[in-house]
Amino acid sequence: MIDFTSALYLGLHHPSRLLQPWQQLTLGMPAALAEPPGAAEVAQKLARLQGCERGVLMPSTLHLFWDLFGMLCRQPVTLYLDEGTYAIARWGMARLSARGVAIHPFRHHDANALLTKITRQARNRKYPVVVANGFCPACGTAAPIGDYLDIVRRFDGLLVLDDTQALGVLGEAPALHRPYGLGGGGILRWSGHTGPDILVGSSLAKGLGVPVAVLTGSDRLLRRFTVASDTRVHSSPPSLAVIQAAIHALAVNRLQGNLLRLRLAQRVGQFRRGLAGIGWSSTGGWFPVQTLCGITEKVAIRLHQRLAQWGVQTVLTRSRHNRAARLSFLLTARHRAEEIDQCIDMLDALAHEIEAPTNIEAPKGQPVLACQPRG
Repeated sequence: MIDFTSALYLGLHHPSRLLQPWQQLTLGMPAALAEPPGAAEVAQKLARLQGCERGVLMPSTLHLFWDLFGMLCRQPVTLYLDEGTYAIARWGMARLSARGVAIHPFRHHDANALLTKITRQARNRKYPVVVANGFCPACGTAAPIGDYLDIVRRFDGLLVLDDTQALGVLGEAPALHRPYGLGGGGILRWSGHTGPDILVGSSLAKGLGVPVAVLTGSDRLLRRFTVASDTRVHSSPPSLAVIQAAIHALAVNRLQGNLLRLRLAQRVGQFRRGLAGIGWSSTGGWFPVQTLCGITEKVAIRLHQRLAQWGVQTVLTRSRHNRAARLSFLLTARHRAEEIDQCIDMLDALAHEIEAPTNIEAPKGQPVLACQPRG
């Protein structure tokens, strides 16, 4: 079996034998009364990794965004939602929508559309909050964070990013020979942006392989968040087992992360070259989520079924525009070169059996990760 369904991009598994032991899973009290041992230390290390002043651990991004938007609705706000934003952040925003807060969607990664929307609402004199993914695996591009920040700062607002996809994968100083950059600090490190008007919510469950979330940002906003948080009062905090896994993940990232990211880039490059060699292509740039281009929904479903019969697990995803099924491959640093070659050989064989791609051209002008980092 060759599995292309796991989003553990660096291949981190954290077996219990490699973790420090714990005597109990929980203290039996909410984080508002007492932080679990190690939680504050892990949160601060993650904040430094991402280029922020302070962090706080949360059980999941659902808890995180529920509390974050609950905090923001304590003042007059207007939300501006990048249409490509992931579902969990949207669920958190629903809390504000239920309270009558206006939410204005704008075209995915379109800073001009955002400027138009926010300018029209400026007379309302409400605090503008822009919400977006740091990196979008569906289209394989990073958000235009510099442009979003220019607009946010013009109107004295706040930029909220979901950086789940990029944390652990992208980092500072990207280059042709290291497209992911160094350190794995996520989209702020990769793009070179920082500031007190940015909040970043991220799950560690993908790049770092730990089912826990962290909110990072300025010390002022994080202090406000910990006071306003409802789930830190009414829900259990991250377990001690998860915290130990996060400590291990950060240690592995510090010692081996750049090597793992280089290996991952090699596998993605091998996959894309292999597709080109058989007349196919994929979206995603250098990111490890690769989606086949130019095939119909019918062909995507049929390929998914036939590959499964041959022992290759893939993911059927939905297009954001027309909801048509697409075929995606999630690559990790654990994939071997021969597994990539086997997959390409199977696709080549199936192309003759099913139907050739309707359009084998890849998107034009796509640079490294489809976005040039800003200095």
